[in-house]
Amino acid sequence: MLSIKPIASLLLVASVMAGCVTPSPTSQNPQRNASAAPTFDATGPQALRFQRVIARMEPIAERICHNHTGGAENCDYQIVLDKRAGAPSNAYQSQDNTGRPVLTFTAAILAEFRNDDELAFVLGHEAAHHIAGHIAQTRKTATVGALVGGTVALLLGGGDTAVDIGVDLGGTVGARAFSKDHELEADALGAQITQAAGYDALRGAAFFQRIPDPGDRFLGSHPPNAQRIDIVRQTVGQTGTGF
Repeated sequence: MLSIKPIASLLLVASVMAGCVTPSPTSQNPQRNASAAPTFDATGPQALRFQRVIARMEPIAERICHNHTGGAENCDYQIVLDKRAGAPSNAYQSQDNTGRPVLTFTAAILAEFRNDDELAFVLGHEAAHHIAGHIAQTRKTATVGALVGGTVALLLGGGDTAVDIGVDLGGTVGARAFSKDHELEADALGAQITQAAGYDALRGAAFFQRIPDPGDRFLGSHPPNAQRIDIVRQTVGQTGTGF
């Protein structure tokens, strides 16, 4: 029998989070940030920008979600702000235990947006992950990969430790098999959502020029930044968004 613990851990990760925005170089040390980051100002310009962009983007994202999924998915987005001083720069999509999509932004990433378009594009990107069903797809491929990895280790005569390693590696490969495609798909659909709300998605995608470039690594979770900007440029260049 394959070990249950590694599979459960992988499924937990795959089922609750998708589409993390890569932290900036200045945000990768949470301990340093915890001592250096000021208390979040709920009435400051970053908070006001967050409220302003949400008010304009959320109804558009929900409408497009309904149109794309035909009511098959919960499109009632919950957009939350993680105000912890030590939380690194990040934005990601998850789901609560009822299947409601949750878009989380940390206070640190709000400080990195230079204009409303950048925040709108990142919000559209995370909303697109839910519309495209990326959490469910990642959960499925992670499960298949874990089972295949564990089975191969078992057939090769490995003991419990070898099987656990096979499950872990197989699940990791499975979870990342389509992650780059998912990011590009979310970039394209996110650009459409951003444009439909009246923001400039290409101007928003300039955010990618300031975050670390993951390059084109094998089994990397994100595609190169230049490729992401290109897909946004192509999407914006198309006539009509269909929304």
